[in-house]
Amino acid sequence: MEKEQLEKIVKEIFIDVLDKKDIVLTNETTANDIEEWDSLAHIRLVVAIEMKFNTHFSSREIQSWDNVGDMIACIYDKIK
Repeated sequence: MEKEQLEKIVKEIFIDVLDKKDIVLTNETTANDIEEWDSLAHIRLVVAIEMKFNTHFSSREIQSWDNVGDMIACIYDKIK
């Protein structure tokens, strides 16, 4: 899977989980940038991503994500 396709799928997951159709994601986007992205939403995002890509993230991996770019890089490393 190409990284651009992965980014599109992750954005679709964010739209679905956060119920925000006009969301704008960049590699630098953090939870502080999106009002709906609270701690519970973060857990729901992780679970949705794990289910979509049939993978699992360790607590250490999840805690290392400072922004969407880190999240996508980690997903990409897992599925390539």
